[in-house]
Amino acid sequence: FLGVWGGEFSVLRSPQSVVFRDGSWPIPGERIPDVAALTMGFSVEEDLPWPGLGVGDLFHRPRATVLVTVKGMDKLPVKGFSYPIENAVPFSLDSVANAIHTLFSEETPVVLQLAPSEERVYMVGKANSVFEDLSVTLRQLRNRLFQDNSILSSLPLNSLSRNNEVDLLFLSELQVLHDIASLLSRHKHLAKDHSPDLYSLELTGLDEVGKRYGEDSQQFKDASQILVDSLQKFADEMFNLYGGNAVVEVVAVKEFNSPLSRKTRSILQSSQPEKENPYNLAYPYNYDYSVIFNIILWMMIGLALAVIVISYNLWNMDPGYDSIIYRMTNQKIRMD
Repeated sequence: FLGVWGGEFSVLRSPQSVVFRDGSWPIPGERIPDVAALTMGFSVEEDLPWPGLGVGDLFHRPRATVLVTVKGMDKLPVKGFSYPIENAVPFSLDSVANAIHTLFSEETPVVLQLAPSEERVYMVGKANSVFEDLSVTLRQLRNRLFQDNSILSSLPLNSLSRNNEVDLLFLSELQVLHDIASLLSRHKHLAKDHSPDLYSLELTGLDEVGKRYGEDSQQFKDASQILVDSLQKFADEMFNLYGGNAVVEVVAVKEFNSPLSRKTRSILQSSQPEKENPYNLAYPYNYDYSVIFNIILWMMIGLALAVIVISYNLWNMDPGYDSIIYRMTNQKIRMD
């Protein structure tokens, strides 16, 4: 049994080189990393037949992709293009991060993947130096909130409390968004290099607020509005830091779908193992198939032509004039 959970994929800011079409086309949840890869100009293993993403300028790819995943709501009232998510399964941008690290390893791009509530962080390249002061553990996040320059001094909390652990977790995630933009503003030269950067953030504080107070509570409504305003401000700041050449996306899901399977064993189960491919279908080809096929094809054609040409010349060769062996033999006989 496989359930389908709703969600929404929103594009808050994008440059002119990336074309997103306005429409309500559903996007499969497992193909969201492919959308991020295609917008950055990378190839994917399988074609993406999704009409929401058009063909942009291939020679001016965005210098950064920022993807924020928010758990706890199916839809956030943010500005930009929004698309429903079909089958919102958990995903990661590890493949995109590996592609950036492989293709631009000498230029050391900024790659940051962070989940504050789980204390999970992954930094590659210059991100280690840029975000070395970023709070990543829960204790660091709590201490960061009570500093003088934290968001608590400027953010309207409304019904949220500074003394509740759930509220502090939610506010600490917003503090991380603020600190990322603030730390990056001190290293603006990194946003102007030629290597693309990647930011992947996972926010679960809103979901914890909903579980603690209920989705109909005033705390949840205030937290939702504060989150929307913070995301919009974060998107504008990141977009401006990269000179208008960054893609900022938000994935909002109520709950990620995990496939539920029930394994049973029949009493009359056959002892013969089932075939992995009962319909005798061909195995799927990857994107290297066409390259390998052309190399082998033209190599075989070249070898075949070489054998034909050599055989033709050997067949029509005159031993008395064309072969050095017979020439030396004839000269020796005449001398004798």
